[in-house]
Amino acid sequence: MGSSLRQSAAWLHTWSGLVVGWLLFFVFVTGTAGYFQHEITRWMRPEQPLVQPQPHAQQDLRRMTALGLERLEQMAPEASSWRITLPHASAGGRSWQEFGVRWQQVPEPGHEFGASFTERLDPLTGAVRLGEPEPRATAGGYGLYRMHYVLHYMSYEWGMRIVGVCTMLMLIAIVTGVITHKKIFADFFTFRPGKGQRSWLDAHNAISVMALPFFLMITYSGLVFFLFTYMPAGRELLYGSGPAGNESFYDELFERDGHKHVAITLPATDVAALVTQAWEHWGEGQVASLTIERHEGEPTEITIARANGGSLDIWNPPTLRFDAATGQALPAEPRVGGEAVRTQSVMLNLHEGLFAGIWGRWLYFVVGLLGCAMIGTGLVLWTVKRRKRHLAAGLEGSESLGLRLVERLNVATIAGLPLAVAAYFGANRLLSVEMADRAAWELHALFAVWLGTLFYALARPLARAWVELLWGCSLAYALVPVLNALTTNRHLGQSLLASDWVFAGFDLSMLALAAVFAVMAVKVRRRVIPTQASAQHMPQTALGKEAV
Repeated sequence: MGSSLRQSAAWLHTWSGLVVGWLLFFVFVTGTAGYFQHEITRWMRPEQPLVQPQPHAQQDLRRMTALGLERLEQMAPEASSWRITLPHASAGGRSWQEFGVRWQQVPEPGHEFGASFTERLDPLTGAVRLGEPEPRATAGGYGLYRMHYVLHYMSYEWGMRIVGVCTMLMLIAIVTGVITHKKIFADFFTFRPGKGQRSWLDAHNAISVMALPFFLMITYSGLVFFLFTYMPAGRELLYGSGPAGNESFYDELFERDGHKHVAITLPATDVAALVTQAWEHWGEGQVASLTIERHEGEPTEITIARANGGSLDIWNPPTLRFDAATGQALPAEPRVGGEAVRTQSVMLNLHEGLFAGIWGRWLYFVVGLLGCAMIGTGLVLWTVKRRKRHLAAGLEGSESLGLRLVERLNVATIAGLPLAVAAYFGANRLLSVEMADRAAWELHALFAVWLGTLFYALARPLARAWVELLWGCSLAYALVPVLNALTTNRHLGQSLLASDWVFAGFDLSMLALAAVFAVMAVKVRRRVIPTQASAQHMPQTALGKEAV
């Protein structure tokens, strides 16, 4: 029974992995880049001025609060809500939120929300900041991150469902892989280089076990927080299908009770003193914003929000509430959506590493790369095993069309996709800043290069396609910092002198990736393209036998 179970699991593991392997590799590459999406976006907007966050004293917060209230009273004396954003580090310290104001007009009859407006203010004078350079249009890091769960060139719903099916199959492949390899943990400490299929299996096992908890977490959490997108039957049974059913579901989930917004006036209490109270409660640099709003039949409220850094509940940062007339503290509001929404928030935070600091994000990034390696070695192992069977059966030179196609798709995916991502970064520097639909053309460049690598893999001998595309990746990533230096004033030397670690870190990461792909190209060439003297004695290689 045990042997039969392992054989069934092995079959399921092999085919569930192969069927979606190429798409999962794309998901892991773009998703891994998403762990630094804010930093990537910052690099892709070189016109944005360098901001050096500095700690601010209590008197600075009091002054900015007074300046913000003065500006709001001048511009929006009858708005339904006022908001003052105070300078603070957001996204766990990855970006800097500037001093500014936002107001929302009283909604028109039949509308739930009114028009909203925002302004950036000078923290010393309160004057509106104008004339600063507008950053170039770019898809940025979010463009890569978004594709890992909704793909591209298709509707949001279809993209999400396709990725959901692939994620489920990956979860099946992980579980069946554990069942199949009864000595998986012992094999983790075993690696036999230069042994063809055995070496690829050892590498696949070692990588899989090394980050097994991460792989289980990332696939399971990816399914759970999109639960009602992938499995909507339960929700539709209770609330109905279509837009009306969705609205009923979210009305109850988020407790939308139809409170009507009404106009507010300048609070009678000392708002700056409340900000100081929040400072003392949370600590230096932790006050993110304050909001003043009123619902019909209720007193005007002041809500002060804490900077959300390191919290697992990303949608509900800690707040303090006060009565705008008396300054009296009000009880905390019930958690929106209850524990179900909190659980979903925690799962999303774990999946995307939003709670993590800089070293935590690097850990996520490295383990994400291991996921790419796990999928890549699994795809190559599939072709190695099939080619070995062909050779054992005396079918050398007459491989099936399916095997040859899978081998070329492996080249275009494993070596071609990284090259396409480098082209995406290069397009950001080479496309005209005034170009229409510029952000879309950055993504078009990525997919055009990726498609080109497929045609290249089909046209070239298999072994040479591997080596040449890996060298292409190395060259492309090495050129990215060069293009940055030629087209902007943010070259690596300037970034290091200015302690701009986003730009410097990005350029250094590109050079590190270039070095990694160069090492891979050298090792693969030595393995798959033998010298003339040793060609006739060289055994069948792992990545292909066509050397010329």
